Formats: sequence, structure tokens, C-alpha cells
Amino acid sequence: MEETGSYSRKSVKEIKEGSYVLIDGDVCRVVEMESSSPGKHGAAKVRITAVGVFSNQKKTLLKPGDGDVEVPEIKKKRAQVVAITDSSVQLMDLDTYEIYEAAADEETRKNMKPGQEVEVLESMGKRLITRVLGGN
Repeated sequence: MEETGSYSRKSVKEIKEGSYVLIDGDVCRVVEMESSSPGKHGAAKVRITAVGVFSNQKKTLLKPGDGDVEVPEIKKKRAQVVAITDSSVQLMDLDTYEIYEAAADEETRKNMKPGQEVEVLESMGKRLITRVLGGN
């Protein structure tokens, strides 16, 4: 799988809480947006607070109100759990039957068993299991 993913540019005004943005090359979900009023010598500024989807780190982005941000392409896929290891989970894509590995947090990993279906978030060359759907 390629390490770089695709993204597009959007105006800061189009970004809402819950949407995804790229901050320092990390895919982040926006949790808060603050807008300052325009000052005597400048335009309004927008502070975007987001949490990294794959890193789980809080990040902040400060942009002019008329600026642009990078928005990653996000794919949600369904896969079946093949095996669970200490470091990752081996999955089979239900559309292409490709076998690959993805990360999962400890809580999600505890609720998984081989044969179950899961939802996988894929962006910028990384994959993360977001929830267990069911199955066996």
C-alpha cells in the first residue's frame, strides 16, 4: 500500500466539527473550532482543535478566516478478522479479498474474535479498525 494518500483543499469556512483535516501530515478529526474577530490590521483567524485519528494526539491549527486547509480522502471499508496478534489485527477485505494488517485500540481488540466483521477507516496509507460489526 502506498505511504502517501490523496487529499484536497477546502476553505476554512467549509470545515465543521466532526470533519477531517490534515495537520502536520496527520489525519485528524475536528473537535472544536474558534473564530476571532478581525483586528485593526488583519483578517479574522480560525483556531481548529483536532485529535489525530491514528496517533490519538491533540493538535491545533491556526489559519486566516479566508485560508485553505488540506482535507484527506477517507475510505470506510468492511473487513473480516482473520487473526489477532499482539501488535495488530490481520484482516480480509470483503470486496477484494486482500489480506492486510490494521491497528486497533485495546478496547476494540478485546471485543474481536476471528471471523467477525469490522469497519476499517483508511486514509493516507494507514488503516484503523473503528468498530466491531458482528459476524460469528
